[in-house]
Amino acid sequence: MTNVIKISVRHLVEYVYKSGSIESGFRTATALTDGTKAHQKIQKTYGENDQKEVYVKTEIPYENIVIQVDGRCDGLLFHENGSVTVDEIKSTMHPLDIIEENSYPVHWAQACFYAYIYAKDHELADITVQLTYVHVKTEKQKRFQRFMPIADLEAFVVEVVQKYAAYAKARLQHKINRNTSSKELSFPFAMYREGQRKLAGSVYKTIQDKKVLFAKASTGIGKTMSTIFPAVKAMGEGRLQRIFYLTAKTITRTAAEEAFRLLIENGLDIKVVTITAKDKICFQEETICTAEHCPFAKGYYDRINEAILDIFEHESIMTRPVIEVYARKHRVCPFEFSLDIAYAADAIICDYNYIFDPKVSLKRLLEEQKKQTALLVDEAHNMVDRAREMYSAELFKSDFLRVKKDYKGINDAIADAAKSINVHLAEKRKRKNLIEKELDEKLAILVEKFAEVTEVELVQNENPSQHLLDTYFAANTFSKISRLYDKRFTTYVELENREVRVKLFCLDPSYLIQQMGKGFRSKIFFSATLAPANYYKNLLGGTMEDYVLSIPSPFARENIEVLIQPLSTRYRDRDHTLRPMIRFIMDVLTKTAGNFLIFFPSYSYMNTVFEAFKQNAPDIKTIVQDAGMSESLREEFLGKFQPNVEQRIVGFAVLGGIFSEGVDLKGDRLRGVIVVGVGLPQIGLERDIIKDYFTSVGQNGFDYAYVYPGMNKVLQAGGRLIRSDSDQGTIVLIDDRFLQPKYQALLPEEWRHFEIVHNQ
Repeated sequence: MTNVIKISVRHLVEYVYKSGSIESGFRTATALTDGTKAHQKIQKTYGENDQKEVYVKTEIPYENIVIQVDGRCDGLLFHENGSVTVDEIKSTMHPLDIIEENSYPVHWAQACFYAYIYAKDHELADITVQLTYVHVKTEKQKRFQRFMPIADLEAFVVEVVQKYAAYAKARLQHKINRNTSSKELSFPFAMYREGQRKLAGSVYKTIQDKKVLFAKASTGIGKTMSTIFPAVKAMGEGRLQRIFYLTAKTITRTAAEEAFRLLIENGLDIKVVTITAKDKICFQEETICTAEHCPFAKGYYDRINEAILDIFEHESIMTRPVIEVYARKHRVCPFEFSLDIAYAADAIICDYNYIFDPKVSLKRLLEEQKKQTALLVDEAHNMVDRAREMYSAELFKSDFLRVKKDYKGINDAIADAAKSINVHLAEKRKRKNLIEKELDEKLAILVEKFAEVTEVELVQNENPSQHLLDTYFAANTFSKISRLYDKRFTTYVELENREVRVKLFCLDPSYLIQQMGKGFRSKIFFSATLAPANYYKNLLGGTMEDYVLSIPSPFARENIEVLIQPLSTRYRDRDHTLRPMIRFIMDVLTKTAGNFLIFFPSYSYMNTVFEAFKQNAPDIKTIVQDAGMSESLREEFLGKFQPNVEQRIVGFAVLGGIFSEGVDLKGDRLRGVIVVGVGLPQIGLERDIIKDYFTSVGQNGFDYAYVYPGMNKVLQAGGRLIRSDSDQGTIVLIDDRFLQPKYQALLPEEWRHFEIVHNQ
């Protein structure tokens, strides 16, 4: 049936009854697990004939639609006189004495809805509705009961459905329009580029077969459209209800927005939302999410439904500027607004962490919805190190020493818990082995205890110190990662003066990426530099059944000249090779007109070469990347690269930085790229730990820790040059290692017709 809207009891009543303000920037992180334990304790007290976790479902016709509602009620209690009580259990960290019968209308609504479905199915004339509140720490309970005739419950349900109907109808009509327009949609260009049809077909087949695809698709194929278009077509065929386009960079988000915009211009009816990080989109100078500090948090739930309906009816692509306009109009928090729209949208453009990070992920995405969702993971080569970050955690001894001092005599439970961690970390100074393969169980227990006692203070104190809040979140993250810790992790300790830093370090994120991605219909990992395929497949959670695809560059080889200058760029040789390198760069610039970008493995090396270059070529216009450039400064940097100008510009930038990926300088805006070095990460403790781990599991540890990540940066930097079939230019690789078979095997096919240039 096309006129059915499916929704859970909880989401339906929250839509109608949730009111008030966004509570606090602090959300009790253990509430979910502790709440589950509290539920289970109460359920264990039920009688032999009582039931727990009872699935209920009903269909409610309303005008020309049918609302299908389902959910699980916590308990059904059967009494000797034949009467029935529906029990809805709610766990809380707030003191029970402040909770009154009518404190939370949304809780009554949820319980009454379960009661209605059960009473209707079993033809009961009346039923008792019970709310049981339980404190997660003290386990004390407080109950309220209401005796409800079926007529009252029916009137209540009709009222809820009436309040939801306008939104439901808008969603339903949109879904019909989306599917119809998707079926009729044609590819938005006159023809496919070479390789583009193959990629689009592979993405569609992957979604059709409910599989995972790892696709290396060279620059210029049009990866964004080649992944979005087939996913949209799969929507029209009823295979998908939602698309997540995941990426780490602003510029690739913009490309995804433009692809959707082009499809909309070609007749597609679709709702697309971009989620921007909270600290970037927040309207306030300081991000404090409380009614006292923020007018956009105060009364948020009283205004959010109207705001969602408004933006949903008037906009198709809800980018950051669009969301900000509607958020100001309705006075709602723009970040929470974007999350609420995301659950209603067809396509969500956001960072990887909204799906793969256990600390951030969109918790309201239900298993049933995942089965109808595809993940398009752009620039997937970035996922390896990003996932390592997501699944790692660290603690600093100084944080707990300060908390101990701040709370001594004010809250001794917190001070004592912080002291225990401080003492335990101080003990680590005496140990010779600073790398531990096993989890420090004692530390994990102490940190969890600290998080528990701190949580009580944070719930009860509306204005806790920022330091306590930050230390709590660090402890809580540490506890979460402790529970994920296995043979793919290691712990290392760093000592500096009186500071002790302990890090739970995820070496191989593949298993956790796999777990967080479980349940989704399809996952498509794609990048121009997803090579070597087995390395990325291994580390991104791939299996033997997954599809692998490699599509070469669609551009003519003649469009690109590749030069290799075998000078050593190793740290020990840099002084010795500086002058010949400058001479060679000058020679290349003399022979080749136009703008150039020169990439270096570090800022210090870049600055050294830049100073020498300026002395030898004072007349050439240059621009240099700075660490931590703002978005406006980045745009200013790229804006200097203009076509057909009298005076060329030579940009100095860092490999793996903001200008070596996702930057589109088409045509004569860029005529040459020079890459200095093979991009190896700086030798350090973490990289050596990764190397030793992968050597121990039978892989080439040096390649996994250094060579593959380094060469990926080289390929990404070189990929800035040829962006369309009319682009031409020169790629210069400066390092003698580029002539070694290992490194040459990692060069793309279109770079292998290189010329070796030796200094005179």
